[in-house]
Formats: sequence, C-alpha cells, structure tokens
Amino acid sequence: MINPEEITRQALKWWQPFLQSHILNEPFFPKEIARIGKARPGDITHRFDVLQDEIAALYRESKNETGSGYWVKTSANNFRRTGTHQLPDSIVFETAEDYLQFTRKKSEWERFTRTYDLLISRLPQLRNWIVDNPLPLTARDTNWEGIVVVTEYFIRHPRPDQYVRQLPIPIHTKFIEENESLIQSLLDFLIPDHIRDRNQRKFADRYYLQRDEPLVRLRILAGDSLIIHHISDISIRLSDFERSGWPYENVVLTENKMNFLTLPLLSSTLAIWSGGGFKVSYLRNARWLEGKNIYYWGDVDEHGFQILHQLRSYYNQTRSVMMDRTTFDRFQEFVVAGEQNKAEKLNLLNDDEAHMYEWLKKSYPLNRLEQEKIPQDYVNAYFLLTLKNGTLPFN
Repeated sequence: MINPEEITRQALKWWQPFLQSHILNEPFFPKEIARIGKARPGDITHRFDVLQDEIAALYRESKNETGSGYWVKTSANNFRRTGTHQLPDSIVFETAEDYLQFTRKKSEWERFTRTYDLLISRLPQLRNWIVDNPLPLTARDTNWEGIVVVTEYFIRHPRPDQYVRQLPIPIHTKFIEENESLIQSLLDFLIPDHIRDRNQRKFADRYYLQRDEPLVRLRILAGDSLIIHHISDISIRLSDFERSGWPYENVVLTENKMNFLTLPLLSSTLAIWSGGGFKVSYLRNARWLEGKNIYYWGDVDEHGFQILHQLRSYYNQTRSVMMDRTTFDRFQEFVVAGEQNKAEKLNLLNDDEAHMYEWLKKSYPLNRLEQEKIPQDYVNAYFLLTLKNGTLPFN
C-alpha cells in the first residue's frame, strides 16, 4: 500500500501543473491519487498485521488525523473468508491549502504569486511565457524588480549599441551578467525581431550590445599603398573588419602568426590573421571577402585541411598554398607526428587536396609538416610566383 513518502513524490509532480492552473485560472483541486496499492484477499488472511501497520502509517500524516494534508478515502471491501473491512480506497488533496501544507511549498507559492502579480502588472505580454516557465517565479533570491527594469529598457531600446555598464538602468553593473539566462529567456520571448544572431550564446552578441570583441590583425603587403605614413600592420575590432572592405585584389591568411608576420611584400595584397587555427570562423561574416582572391596557408596536416575546408565553406574561391605533396616531400626532414582528424573526407577540398588529405591519414603518425618550418626563401618565391602568374608554382 502507498505510504506518505510515495504520496509526497506524486504530489511534487503536480507542482508545476498547479502553478500553471493558477495562471490559466483553471481549477486544480480536489486532486486524487487512485492507484494506492489496495489491499487484496491475501493481505487480509496472511499479512493482516503488516497491512494494519501500513494503514496506521498512512493515517498518521493524513488530514483525517492532523487536520490538513491529504485525505484518506475509504470504502467497504467484502472478502469471502473474513467479511467486510473498511479500507483505504484513494488519497485526495481537497484544497490548495492542504496541498501546500503537506508539500511544504507554502513559501514558494507566496513568492510565485507575488512575482506573478508584479510581472502581469508591468509586463502583461509575459503571460504565455510564465505559463511555460512558472518555476523561476518561485526562486528565493531572484531580484524580479531588477529583472523587470532591465526587460522594460530593452523593450524601449531593443538595439542599444552600448556596453552593458553604459546602459542607463538603475542596477549594479554586474546585474545583467548575474541574471543572463533568465533575462535572455524573457527577451527572446518579448523582442524576437531584435535578436542579432540566435546562434550566439553571449548576451552582448545576441542583443546588439557592444562587447570586448576579438581583434583581427592586418598587414598591408602592398608596400606602395600603406594606410597612413609608414603604418602597415594594424589590429581592428571584428565588427569594424566585417564592415570595412579593403581595396586589394588578393588576401592571404595563415594559420601561424609568425608566418603572417614574415610574409613578403606582394602587389595589391592584404594579409589577415584572425587568431590562428579554427578562429578563421571570425571571418565568416566579412562579406567583402567574397570578391577577393583568397589564399590560405596552413600546416600540411589533417587539421590544416580541416581549417581549409571550414574557410572554404564561407568563401568557396579560397585556394590553398604550400599544402601540397611537393612541399611535403621537399621538406620531409621536418615532418613530425600529427594528430588525427575524425572526418574521413572533407567534401569542400578539391581533388588534389582530397588526395593529399587521404594520403596524410594513411601516413599517420608521421603526417605533419608545420608551416613555420618551411624556409623563408621558399615561401617568398612561392608567393611571388603565385600572385604574379595567378597559378600555384612548384606543382
């Protein structure tokens, strides 16, 4: 037969539906537990003492004896050998007060109703959000007044274009950071048309705030067209890089910073370093790159080709340089063990690159030529011939 602990577990499953019923103004109680493990004939004849103890335990915490909580409903059960017995038939919570008293949820309920009244009075459009998310309203330490003030500000100014600490909201400067997930859930519901990028998890990136952005480093390799005076090497914010555009035909990207720094001067060419490795993802929204001749130089290893594949998913005109079998064989003495990549094939590689990628996988573990080990004279000659003739040399 059911015991008070099992009743508690079942009653707690009703907590969220009970809160939702309040929002929807729907009756919730009385609420019954019908499946209580009712007594069978064998219980009366073979384990009557145990059954009596179970029933006594059930009554001890019941409304029948304490005046609140669950009510034990009984019915007459007729057994052939022992006659009629009045036994528990179901458990019923008759009122919300009984339920709250038994589950010890009264303080949470009071917080919920206070918070609900606050939200509905200030942001009535949140009603459907609350129906789907009632539990946050029961939390002990949430400053809902502050949450509402922040939310109201973003409704009035959905694209602030300021740093969080600059927002004219009467809260301390870390309040939004401390309550990001809750505020984000509210804003996603309230201002869905003002989400910059749903894939962005960072609050600032999602809601048009300024943030400490990644920097993209640029070198003007065209020596006769420096930006100003003798400046040829600058770092700019990613958002500025995306909007800028540069008047050069060619763009060279390298995986390693030192290789970026030592690229030779090349006519009408801009070199870009976004942080190395898979941080080429920073470049995906710089649509001005679509009209450029893009050259990517990475390590001759499986991950180098994975990065090339990633970059080509943004700009399919990207060409690889010094990532070929000729270069690999020429500097065989510098080849070391490389890590393996899970992907068997990379469908954005051209035929030569795909064959090289496959060959590197078969050559494991000695399958990595780091780009910084390639001599500078070879690099200079390679790039000069590549950009001069528009074809890749030494192949």
